[in-house]
Amino acid sequence: MGLLTNEHFDSIGTAEPSIEVEISRREIQKYAAATEQQQARYIQGDEAPPMFIFNLFSPISSLANMRADGLARGKATGPKLPLKRIMAGGTQINQHLPIRPGDRLTGTRKITDMYEKQGSTGPLIFTVRSLAITNIQGELVLEEIQTSIAR
Repeated sequence: MGLLTNEHFDSIGTAEPSIEVEISRREIQKYAAATEQQQARYIQGDEAPPMFIFNLFSPISSLANMRADGLARGKATGPKLPLKRIMAGGTQINQHLPIRPGDRLTGTRKITDMYEKQGSTGPLIFTVRSLAITNIQGELVLEEIQTSIAR
């Protein structure tokens, strides 16, 4: 196939600027209410559910920078892909420590792999990104691994 170039392969291991956040009890409670959590530790804001981190470490985009589908334009890092239709390929979350109110967390996202496969309707490009979330002590709190598929 050969759709990926040296520029694509050179982007593997490239990290975006880290984003720091401080977690509040109120944010956890609002998320718990919005996602209809049932466990008291989430409802009371003592601990955040694992998916609480979804988009927490993404840059905030202006409305002018939104696509028609509500997603931010140019959100993904790395060189442009020759295939333009992007699909979700899966997400894996490994939580090592609970997220609690008052935690100061740092999220760093990077490309960890890119590869090609031949699908039944043509070539596919897989891009794997990881989000490593650490606390102020430098301990790994949570790692999210997302795969996207371009076709």
